[in-house]
Amino acid sequence: MDYNNLPACPVQTCLSFISDKWKILIIRDLLTGTKRFNELKKSLAPVTQKMLTQQLRQMEDDGLINRKVYPVVPPKVEYSLTELGLSLKPVIEAMKKWGEDLKNNQ
Repeated sequence: MDYNNLPACPVQTCLSFISDKWKILIIRDLLTGTKRFNELKKSLAPVTQKMLTQQLRQMEDDGLINRKVYPVVPPKVEYSLTELGLSLKPVIEAMKKWGEDLKNNQ
C-alpha cells in the first residue's frame, strides 16, 4: 500500500485495506491469535488456495499481517496481525454487532 497516496475520504481509505470479503474474514480469524495457512483455509471454505495466498500476500504488503516462516521440512508458516491489523478490531466488532442486531430484529 502506498501510504502517500491514500484516498481523501477516510471511509474509502479503510475500504482500500479490507474491501475484499476474504480480507475481512482473515482479520476476523487472526484476531483470536496466530494461525497457519491450512487453519485459515479450513475456516474460510470455500476460498481457494490461490485466492487465500493472494489475499495474504496483499495483506502482508499492506502491513496488516505478519508472515513467519520456520526453517523446517515441510515448511511451517504462521500468520498473525500487526499492530495496524489489530487496530481494525473495533471495526470488525462493530460489523459483528451490526450483523447480530440485524439478524435479531428480523
